[in-house]
Amino acid sequence: MSGQKSPVISSVVVGYTVRPEAVAEHVRLVEAIFEQLHTDRPGNIEYKVMRLHDGVSFVHISTADTPDGSNPLPELASFRQFSKDAAARVATTPEPTAADIIGSYHPIAPTGEAPASDD
Repeated sequence: MSGQKSPVISSVVVGYTVRPEAVAEHVRLVEAIFEQLHTDRPGNIEYKVMRLHDGVSFVHISTADTPDGSNPLPELASFRQFSKDAAARVATTPEPTAADIIGSYHPIAPTGEAPASDD
């Protein structure tokens, strides 16, 4: 056996509500995270953000595959910018909950972009 650790897959689901007057800025900051992810193309993060039909509730689902189970998402400059003034934008405290993946399927992204290939 080699001395390398096996990757640890960790997932977290975070739900919260944003102040109505802050939604546009919040969405802009979320979109900046995805712009950086599409540019940097890290292979060890799966990340989704959904806005619920009420227009102010958001759910983030993040999965990371790292040797120590940590999530590299907070290391992104765009995520740090998103987090910087989050307290001023949110109406309810974000509730992170650890989660286990039962299954996962990755069809073509809603934006019409094909998912990254593994080649």
